[in-house]
Amino acid sequence: MAQALAGRRDEIVIATKFGYRLDEARKTVFGYDQDGDVVDRLPADCDASLRRLQTEVIDLYQFHINDYPPEKAGLVRDTLEDLVAAGKIRYYGWSTDNPDGARVFAEGKHCVSVQHNMNVIADAPAVLAVCDEFNLASINRGPLGMGMLTGKYTRDSTFAADDVRTRTWFKDGFQGPIMDNLEAVRAILSSGGRTLAQGALAWLWARNEHTIPIPGIRTVAQAEENAAAMACGPLAATQMEEIDSLIGRDQKRAGYSPSGKFSSSS
Repeated sequence: MAQALAGRRDEIVIATKFGYRLDEARKTVFGYDQDGDVVDRLPADCDASLRRLQTEVIDLYQFHINDYPPEKAGLVRDTLEDLVAAGKIRYYGWSTDNPDGARVFAEGKHCVSVQHNMNVIADAPAVLAVCDEFNLASINRGPLGMGMLTGKYTRDSTFAADDVRTRTWFKDGFQGPIMDNLEAVRAILSSGGRTLAQGALAWLWARNEHTIPIPGIRTVAQAEENAAAMACGPLAATQMEEIDSLIGRDQKRAGYSPSGKFSSSS
């Protein structure tokens, strides 16, 4: 990463995460014990990231422990504010699906984002409500359902043993629910000449003005396909309502506003 940034730092926004120990030899990560160790190690972890990235400041520093107790998150937030004051980071956020935790972070002056799971099948109205209230970016991980919303896989698809998609949480949280509903919404997502993946991104753009999907890619072609989705723009409000009806989702749930603003230059 540092090599890619060389000579171009002022053109790039760096967003990285903290909260785990890395075993580079085994290519695995380990969580810290939730007894204050995250707070104790946070300044050193930030310094280590700065060294690896060969930069003087991180633009967006994100807490990566999804289920960290909200009642303890205030100390993490305050330590991040100290890092802002020290000039080591500019802003921070939390990668969490817990709206209570997100709210704790949102009370910090320099908190700007919540990264959370969301896609056309798995909405996240409670977290979006926090983003709306505090004017935070809603950074959407899993926007393509870890591949299940691209049309390349089926309910019976299997994956390599070292693929995270072999785990129970993927089958229960992504593969099963998406395959239960994909056919019902396929025509809408594919409207306007879109691919399924582009339609899934269009749903997120239409869902709320704060949404920023971060689809994963493995190839240049996938990157180009995702980028081309911007030319088609968001789904229409009527299409959003039809999708909710087709999959039996309550349109009056908290935080729902299918009229997000979109700019192809954003």
